[in-house]
Amino acid sequence: MAALLACPECGDELQPRERALRCGTGHSFDIARQGYVGLLTGASTKMTGDTAAMLDARAAFQGAGHYAPIAAAIAQSFGAPASASTHRGTVPEEGTAPDHTAPTGSAILEVGAGTGYYLAGLLDAVPGTTGIALDVAKPAARRAARAHPRMASVLADAWRGLPIRDNTLAGVLSVFAPRNPAEVSRVLAPGGRFLVVTPTARHLGELIGPLDMVRVDPDKDRRLADSLSGTFTRTAHTLVEFPMKLARADVTNVVAMGPSAFHGTPADDPRIAGLPDITEVTASVTVSAYVPT
Repeated sequence: MAALLACPECGDELQPRERALRCGTGHSFDIARQGYVGLLTGASTKMTGDTAAMLDARAAFQGAGHYAPIAAAIAQSFGAPASASTHRGTVPEEGTAPDHTAPTGSAILEVGAGTGYYLAGLLDAVPGTTGIALDVAKPAARRAARAHPRMASVLADAWRGLPIRDNTLAGVLSVFAPRNPAEVSRVLAPGGRFLVVTPTARHLGELIGPLDMVRVDPDKDRRLADSLSGTFTRTAHTLVEFPMKLARADVTNVVAMGPSAFHGTPADDPRIAGLPDITEVTASVTVSAYVPT
């Protein structure tokens, strides 16, 4: 996996040296005892990574299987066999067809990987693939380092440039995470795909009003298209929408793991206690596939 990484200082290939990675010009980066490599350089990043508490909540929610249909849709988009009906279907762009050729034996990067849940599911579903989980938060890098045996974990800021060599990856995945289109295009190999998962305005709609959670911008799809225009062409667009039956503990976790945790909705919000024992909540996201223009 080290052969795919590039020195964040000079761009040279990195080679393993005991408990470190080192480039030909002498820049060296330690491999932490928790298993991730730190490639975050320079002044403090302006990116706000998830806290350990947010990642604990996310791991509990994902571990309960509530977002399994999203993970299945991602895997299918990268070539895994279709499982039971878990989404409404793929809508190809005019004049194109979704490409479900499995990238067996290839490497996939997840930007803003968090717990590594989606990348780990993809690696399980597509044999022979390897993965790189990249995140700006140390608690996330620690978790991802133990998420899957074929996954490497990298601490880095995607907005400063991806520490990946040019034209080396079969795919890049971004799930509810920021994107750096120019850098993603640079690291994709010919035929590589960029998968972007974003929430729709209906996502968690039954909780947003009662708990005053952060709302999804209804113009999000257009803004995504604008941000990728000129760099990527969208080849497929899948709506993944399904009901979830959430106990109060699940609701607490979904509040604590997302942006509402930063913007005024506490995980111990007393309004959660006023919810029914089980609340049916809609999960609604789009999975969009892109290729470099």
